[in-house]
Amino acid sequence: MKKAAVFLALSGMLALAACSPGNKAEAPADAQSPAAAPAKPAKTGPFKIALVMKSLANEFFLTMENGAKAHQQANADQYTLLANGIKDEQDVARQIDLVEQMVAQGVDALVIAPADSKALVRVCKQAMDAGVVVINIDNKFDGDVLKERGLSIPFVGPDNRKGAKLAADYLAKTLPAGAPVAILEGIPSAFNGIQRRLGFNDTVQEAGLTLVTSQVANWEMEKANQVAASILTEHPSLKALLCANDSMALGAAAAVRAGGRAGQVAIIGYDGISAVQQLILDGQILCTVDQHADQLAVFGIEFALQVLRGEAAPADIETAVDLVTAETLAAK
Repeated sequence: MKKAAVFLALSGMLALAACSPGNKAEAPADAQSPAAAPAKPAKTGPFKIALVMKSLANEFFLTMENGAKAHQQANADQYTLLANGIKDEQDVARQIDLVEQMVAQGVDALVIAPADSKALVRVCKQAMDAGVVVINIDNKFDGDVLKERGLSIPFVGPDNRKGAKLAADYLAKTLPAGAPVAILEGIPSAFNGIQRRLGFNDTVQEAGLTLVTSQVANWEMEKANQVAASILTEHPSLKALLCANDSMALGAAAAVRAGGRAGQVAIIGYDGISAVQQLILDGQILCTVDQHADQLAVFGIEFALQVLRGEAAPADIETAVDLVTAETLAAK
């Protein structure tokens, strides 16, 4: 029921954008991109749409891909889908190559979750210069870089700072003031990673917690396991690990178990992948944030279709985030 509610809510937002091109949906507070361009003249389908994601080794993006493919199958008369991803979260060069390949194949629109908020802007500009509609999902492009290049690329996705704070606030209720905590960050140049770190820090400051360290683990489970193990050794009184995605939360949970600290160190994640659900029910992970991976690309695709048809002007659209706890899982 919750998935259906999220889909209907976002469908309504997209419809509103289509009916009123001049009134774009409220963007996240940090939006800095130039004013959106007017809707393009209508085209006739079926369209060819490319979905370019980050690491398909991450369950989040596999779920995203599956959701997009299911949507395409249900709307096969409207568009064809070319879905691609990279093996490594840090393989920016490969993702740039994928975008170039999609443009060469004559796609009408590109829906992209960039591995780097700055490095992918150039190739996306090339795509736009070739007449491709570009929609940004998941990880927002850097506003300053867009401004420097005179670009306005709409972002369809969550407010990551708000989502991270949602999880951290839930954690803070379980900890006393002054409790020592640590943050595991994503890739430093990724906008969503920066925003999640800021959201965690907002709660740390408001709740009076003590941040002993904030370290990069590049979104990866194995790296997070190594970093978390080191932090646990250096800070034996640590009470919590705030992880900027669920893959890192899984790695941190393994480190806590291996270090004999189960039940002593709380862990929070972000993404809402299925792999963390049993660990939440078992008490190994306190909570995560569901940003509805199965629908995130779908929202981007539907908006791209509206822009292609001339039904909507490019505009930022904020999608939902929901806290996932043992209580919410038990209530399903």
